Amino acid sequence: MRYGQAQKMEIIRLVENSKLSVRSTLKELGVRRSTFYEWYRKYREEGYDGLANYYRRPQQFWNQIPEMEREQVVEKALDLPELTPRELACHITDNFGYYISESSVYRILKVHDLVPSPAFTVISAADKFINPTTRINELWQTDFTYLKVVQWGWYFLSTVLDDFSRYILTWELCQDASAEDVKRSVERAVAITGVKHIDIVNRPRLLSDNGRCYIGQPLKDYLDEQKIRQIHGRPYHPQTQGKIERYHRSLKNIIELDNYWSKEELEAEIAAFVDFYNNRRYHEALNNLTPADVYFGRGQAILDKRERIRRRTMKQRRDAFKNMSVVRNENAKIERTC
Repeated sequence: MRYGQAQKMEIIRLVENSKLSVRSTLKELGVRRSTFYEWYRKYREEGYDGLANYYRRPQQFWNQIPEMEREQVVEKALDLPELTPRELACHITDNFGYYISESSVYRILKVHDLVPSPAFTVISAADKFINPTTRINELWQTDFTYLKVVQWGWYFLSTVLDDFSRYILTWELCQDASAEDVKRSVERAVAITGVKHIDIVNRPRLLSDNGRCYIGQPLKDYLDEQKIRQIHGRPYHPQTQGKIERYHRSLKNIIELDNYWSKEELEAEIAAFVDFYNNRRYHEALNNLTPADVYFGRGQAILDKRERIRRRTMKQRRDAFKNMSVVRNENAKIERTC
C-alpha cells in the first residue's frame, strides 16, 4: 500500500504515543519497521515536507512512439473503424511512411477504448494445409452460399477463388445452384485468367464439395474439355474448402447486417465487398498483403518496402532519443554550474 504524506505523519504520531513497543505497534498497523524508520529519518531531517511522495519521471526508451504518431493512430481508427489493430498498423505503414507495430496500435487504442470486439461469427480451420499451393492458378476453390432478398426469396452466390492468393476470380448470383451455374462461373474464371492458353500440365485444378451440382456429368464433361482436373472434398468436412468457406462467412458477416429488396441492390453490396476483400483487406495468412497484391505478383515488393520503412523509422527514433539525451545532459551541466 502506498501511503500519503498525512497518513505517514499519523502513523509516526501513533507510534510515538503508543504504550506498546515500536515493533508491536507497527505489527498492528501492518507497516514494516524498515519503512517506518525511513519515514522517521526523513521527518527528523526535513520535517513534514520530508514525508511527501516524490514523482519519479518515467523511464524513456529510444523506440518510444512520438505523440504526433499516437494521435494519428487514434484519428485513423476513428476514420476506419472496420480495421483491426493489425490491419490499421499495415495501413499506416503503407500510406504514411513510418512503421508502427500491431501491438503498439493495440495498446494505443486500448487506452482510448477503441479496440473493436470480435462480434462476428468465425469459422475455424487448420493453420496450414497438408499440400499447400505454391503459385497462382494452381488450384481454384468453388462453392455456393445463399443470401436472401426480402419478399422474393433466396439467391445462390457462386464464387471461384484462387487458393494460393485467396483472390476472388469471379462471382455470380444465381436463382438455382445447378451444374450450369457452376459451369458458367468456371467459364468466366477461365476467360479472365487466360489459363486456356497455357500448358495442360499447368492448368488449374478445381476443388469443390460433393453437392449435386458438382458431381454431375455435364460439369465433368466441360472440365475434361478444358483439361481441368476436378477434386472433391471429404464428405461432411467443409474444412477441406476452408478458404472459400471462410470467405463466404466474412462476406455474410457484412452483407447480412442489412436487408435487400432487389437482386440489383444485393449485387451492388456484394461487388463492393469483393472489391474491398480483393484490394484493400490485409490478410493475416498472406503476410498482411491483400489477395490482389499476391495474385498480381507485387507482394514481395510491398514487403521489402515495409522492411525499409521499419528500419528507417527505428533509426529516426534512435537518433532522436540520442539527441534528446545530449540536450538533457547539457542542461544538467548548466544547472550544476549555476
